[in-house]
Amino acid sequence: MERVPVTKEGYETLKGELDKLKRKERPQNIKAIEAARAHGDLSENAEYAAAKDRQSFIEGRIGELEYKLAHADVIDTAKLPKGRIVFGSRVVLENTETGEEVEYQLVGPDESNIEKGRISISSPLGKVMIGKKPGEELKLKAPGGKRSYEIVKIL
Repeated sequence: MERVPVTKEGYETLKGELDKLKRKERPQNIKAIEAARAHGDLSENAEYAAAKDRQSFIEGRIGELEYKLAHADVIDTAKLPKGRIVFGSRVVLENTETGEEVEYQLVGPDESNIEKGRISISSPLGKVMIGKKPGEELKLKAPGGKRSYEIVKIL
């Protein structure tokens, strides 16, 4: 059984989504199925078909979230070393070609969100960052082409 690293915040987000699905979405969908059944012939009932499709999605997502939470390895980012990049580290990188600085946090695959500056440890950039220290240069092949960064600091 493979453990998947996740931050406390990421774990709580997954837990919150699971709770919402179980306590709100599932009961609402059950009521929608009951209401659609009351309309009669199920073979030509679009509301019933849509509610059953929604039920399938909800149950699948609940199973997926329960699996992810059961296999989560929650990492306390407050206790991380600051001398090298590890899971959960917040880092400032400088693009060596443009001079542009970017800030990222290295997170698990289920937490990544580039708009929020959270990149996955399994991404091309995430993979080359692990274990590196400030001042080191990162070279990688990304889907958009070759990139080069210098690690400015670890926050």
